[in-house]
Amino acid sequence: MVEMDYSVITGLQNNIKRIFDICASFIAIIVSSPIMLTIFLLIMRDGGAPLFSHNRVGRGGVIFPCLKFRSMALNADEVLRNFLANNQNAALEWQETQKLQNDPRISSLGKFLRKTSLDELPQLFNVLKGDMSLVGPRPIVADEVAHYRNKIFDYQKVRPGITGLWQVSGRSNLSYEQRVNLDSWYVKNWSIWHDFAILLKTIPAVLRRDGAY
Repeated sequence: MVEMDYSVITGLQNNIKRIFDICASFIAIIVSSPIMLTIFLLIMRDGGAPLFSHNRVGRGGVIFPCLKFRSMALNADEVLRNFLANNQNAALEWQETQKLQNDPRISSLGKFLRKTSLDELPQLFNVLKGDMSLVGPRPIVADEVAHYRNKIFDYQKVRPGITGLWQVSGRSNLSYEQRVNLDSWYVKNWSIWHDFAILLKTIPAVLRRDGAY
């Protein structure tokens, strides 16, 4: 990709992006409410809280609770610790990408929700609140900041997004370094047209389930 001059989202551009986020997320919440209610009830039937929040790094380095439908077992942390302690290859995969292709924590319903990205629908409320944007770098946890090195300053210039350049470019099929580079490129070359293009490409990417696990 060709890298152009910085076009950091400030002033009028930021206001336009925020207004679009508010309007689009509000409409999306109304349209998807029957789906969200169905998922909510299915997870509740299995026991435990249907919604899960995890602290993520937002704009300016501010920590916020990122919402998702719960796709993991109730004792997910314990399951992960035991699995990594007894599986060296998985431990290396986790250390490099903070993800596992065969994650033992995920429930059968959770696997479907993740494959279809339906587990991320509650993040529309994060967008409406202002913690996130529809398009932007994927929200990271504090432990991932070190992986970004000096490019963390690019990440922190914008709100993290429900979708982004990484999602429409292969998702988990890409290395972590490629993900970081895509996040940095997005911020440095931002335009409203890039956001529209990414949103349009997100639909077929989700349907194809590219790199989703």
